[in-house]
Amino acid sequence: MHSRRWRAVAAALVAVLAAATGPLVRPSVAAPAFNYGEALQKSVWFYDAQRSGQLPAGNRVSWRADSALRDGADVGLDLSGGFYDAGDHVKFGLPFAFSMSMLAWGAVENRAAYASSGQLPHLLANLRHGTDWIIKAHPSPNVVYGQVGAGNPDHAWWGSAEVMPMARPSYKVDASCPGSDLAGEYAAAMASASMVFKDTDPTYAATLLTHAKQLYTFADTYRGKYSSCITDAATFYNSWSGYQDELVWGAIWLHRATGDASYLTKAKTEYQKLGTEPQSTERSYRWTIAWDDKSYGAYVLMAKLTGEQTYITDANRWLDFWTTGYNGNRVRYSPGGQAVLDSWGSLRYAANTAFAALTYSDWLSTRDTARAKTYHDFGVRQINYALGDNPRNASYVVGFGANPPRNPHHRGAHGSWADSIQEPAVSRHVLYGALVGGPSTNNDAYTDSRSDYVMNEVALDYNAGFTGALARLYGEYGGTPLASFPVVETPDGPELTVQASVNQSAAQFTEVKAFVLNKSAWPARTFNGTLRYYFTLDGTTAPSQISVTTNYNQCGAASAPVQYRGSVYYVEIPCTGVAPAGQSAFRKEVQFRITSAGTWDPSNDWSAVGLGTGNAVVQTDRIVLRQDGRTVWGAEPGGVVDDPEPPSAPSGLTVSAVSSTSATLSWTASTDNVGVAGYDVLDGTTVTGSSATTGLVVTGLTPDTPYTFSVRARDTSGNVSATSVPVTTRTLPGSASTLSVQHRGSGAATANQIGATVQLTNRGTTPVSLTGTTIRYWFTGDAPSASYQAWCDWARIGCAGVQVRVVKLPAARPGADAYAEVSFTSGSLAAGASTGDVQVRIAKSDWSTFTQTDDHSYRVSGALTDFDRVTAHTGDTLVWGVEP
Repeated sequence: MHSRRWRAVAAALVAVLAAATGPLVRPSVAAPAFNYGEALQKSVWFYDAQRSGQLPAGNRVSWRADSALRDGADVGLDLSGGFYDAGDHVKFGLPFAFSMSMLAWGAVENRAAYASSGQLPHLLANLRHGTDWIIKAHPSPNVVYGQVGAGNPDHAWWGSAEVMPMARPSYKVDASCPGSDLAGEYAAAMASASMVFKDTDPTYAATLLTHAKQLYTFADTYRGKYSSCITDAATFYNSWSGYQDELVWGAIWLHRATGDASYLTKAKTEYQKLGTEPQSTERSYRWTIAWDDKSYGAYVLMAKLTGEQTYITDANRWLDFWTTGYNGNRVRYSPGGQAVLDSWGSLRYAANTAFAALTYSDWLSTRDTARAKTYHDFGVRQINYALGDNPRNASYVVGFGANPPRNPHHRGAHGSWADSIQEPAVSRHVLYGALVGGPSTNNDAYTDSRSDYVMNEVALDYNAGFTGALARLYGEYGGTPLASFPVVETPDGPELTVQASVNQSAAQFTEVKAFVLNKSAWPARTFNGTLRYYFTLDGTTAPSQISVTTNYNQCGAASAPVQYRGSVYYVEIPCTGVAPAGQSAFRKEVQFRITSAGTWDPSNDWSAVGLGTGNAVVQTDRIVLRQDGRTVWGAEPGGVVDDPEPPSAPSGLTVSAVSSTSATLSWTASTDNVGVAGYDVLDGTTVTGSSATTGLVVTGLTPDTPYTFSVRARDTSGNVSATSVPVTTRTLPGSASTLSVQHRGSGAATANQIGATVQLTNRGTTPVSLTGTTIRYWFTGDAPSASYQAWCDWARIGCAGVQVRVVKLPAARPGADAYAEVSFTSGSLAAGASTGDVQVRIAKSDWSTFTQTDDHSYRVSGALTDFDRVTAHTGDTLVWGVEP
């Protein structure tokens, strides 16, 4: 996304009001020779390539890896995940949520096409990656995060997401500075997505609806433009149309998702306030549905929902403007048949309109046959133009069709190591499925230039309506997705290398100039390892007679000689932070001198063979790079080759016994073809500790601070696995209580009762009063209107001193819509003492079953151990554990 991408209102109005210069829409469109199945397959894949955060084990993009894992840390939240906006790495909330809404709309209308083409699982995965992020970005009813990353610093750097060097601030709207447009669009995205998930994951769909309702209430109650509060967004995605369209759009989708008539009434009420043409009472029609203005989508949806003439008239007027013309006004056409609304991303606007036209024409076909055919043919024509039916006979979809774009304006796909839009000349990756901006005016002209962001930008919202339209056309005309897609790319050469020369040499020493270079892009990654130089001890020379000094050094201090085998030794120099992130970042230089107090003959030294002289460095594979215990560049003496197969990623990571300065981590063991040597625990991307077992107590943490932990495995050859799914926790405040909760659970996941044994322990040095101290077990009732009964079955301190009740939450949270609260009528807990077992039981009043697998506090454990998903509270203050 470039800083000039905002809607140039005045220029656009002049453009669309101009007399039509191209031909009228063709009267009919035959099924063309385009493989809609392949196009749909690749368009969905584009969203895989745009993912931010932790990537799944089945990541389909061979050149992408985890990135931006500490997003949100500046505000104490986990805001990792979601999608990067375009060819940059900002997460802009408004166009992102619009894209999710459009993808969901396409799935609601064309689910069968997605299913029969085999793309439904991939679409669902991308939708969920987006809606999971909205859940994170909505931490409380009236708080919404709408941007991560600052536009200008992000755009000033050109590189891959995996090695971003800049700070990534988080921006929000709340009741004090609201964003009705942002919250309303988030509500629409969650409501529409809930419709897509309701058949396959009704629990998740219900969670989405809960957030959608809260978000819409926030949008409606606290009115304001989000870009007036998230001012960084105003330069890039200013809310030109205001928030009225999102109030209608959100209400429509909530009505569709819930069937609640009050939302349709709300949509009708707010619809009356939508924008009109200047000096007219007619609804606006000379633009189209896009990230900023959803009025046009509302016309179509309200017509379909109600069948009322007011909405039909508005939808017809808008689509007439795009096809046959209305009242002397018509969108411009190119000689080749492209409808061109605006210069920036012209194909995006045409594709969005095509999707709406196709959807509306299906409904209109029994009411207005002529118009339905016109709108249908328009939709087909615009999509076919993008696929290659144009005067250039060229596709505008990367990696699809004839002569497609090769150099989109996209940092990650380019794969530069030098912070340069020009280097390398040709993008290293193929960004399959990305729809580029296309011609900048109605002349069918196009240049495949990465620097021309008007023609070659790609973005989430560019593909949103386009993907739905492709699904619609696949449903009508068919096609065949590729069996061998996606392809696993092969690197274009060595990614990590060493270049070196002999700077100076004499009878007693050799001085080497060496550069460590990192041009990695499969995926881009930082080298934090060592350089090894191998040499032979001659005659009776002892290791103690060898010294190593450095002259110019961007790396670290050299080691003493280390025996490799027999008389062959090496010196090792740490060289960290080498990343494909800029001219000064992708390579580091070290000049080192090896001096012998005995004899010295470099002619038989492994690493001295083939080096350049002076400033004429050459690439050498005899100076070895190692990282995480394995060779990543070069060959060791004798051509020793490491086992290349990494272990499986650890699973089941849990965090317990969280204090103000420590946390206990445990996980399920990895497997490996040779053997697992150990595990590294990471906070974000930083290793915080290592373990030979499947657990670690992480110490030295900062009180009242969020941490995102993950774990990876190392095998005996030094190969490193992918990281586990991360877990986020927060350390307790420094002055927090030292209470902890232990839990044991052994009941079946599906049963008509929940049984749990809990225990409260005082790990402090002073007594703690039990009065006002409670334990909360969090669960879902699986039925919104459920009522409950609860008992203390047995307690070491006696059930007479224990009370158990069930409290229903005012709004469901992921993993809980209620909790069982255990309280104590009297007494205190001495330092080091515990309450002993308290066995509690919960049932519904009608004794129907619970499904506990998604319950926040559910686990099966034979032992009474610390468990932070059962929480402790003093009054309403959380003093132990993690709430849902």
